[in-house]
Amino acid sequence: QLQLVESGGSLVQPGGSLRLSCAASGFTLDYYVIGWFRQAPGKEREGVSCISSSNGSTYYADSVKGRFTISRDNAKNTVYLQMNSLKPEDTAVYYCAASGRRSRFRLCAYDYYMDYWGKGTLVTVSS
Repeated sequence: QLQLVESGGSLVQPGGSLRLSCAASGFTLDYYVIGWFRQAPGKEREGVSCISSSNGSTYYADSVKGRFTISRDNAKNTVYLQMNSLKPEDTAVYYCAASGRRSRFRLCAYDYYMDYWGKGTLVTVSS
C-alpha cells in the first residue's frame, strides 16, 4: 500500500516559481531516498533532484542547479521541490519516486534506482 501522490503542477510564466509536493502514504518517507524526475513530450525521463534518507545529501541536475531546491518535512510525510526562475525548457510531467536502497546514492538520478513512482503532475512554463 505504499503510495506517492504529486501535486502543485500548473501553468506558470517564464521567471515564475512553483512548489511541487510529493505526499507519501503507507510508509514513512524518512527511511527512503526520494527523487524528482521529469519527462517532456518525445523526450526520455530524466532525474532532476534527489534527497537522501538520512544524512541530508542532495543531488541536482546541472540544468536546475541554483534554481531548484529539494526538501523534506518528515512531520508531514512530504517531500517538496521548490522551482524558481522557471524556463520554458522546464515544461514536463514531474514525477516523484522512492527508493529503499541504503547505498550508492549517486545513482539516484537513474530510473532503475527507484522502487515506487507517483503518477506525475504537469508543469507548463509559457508566456
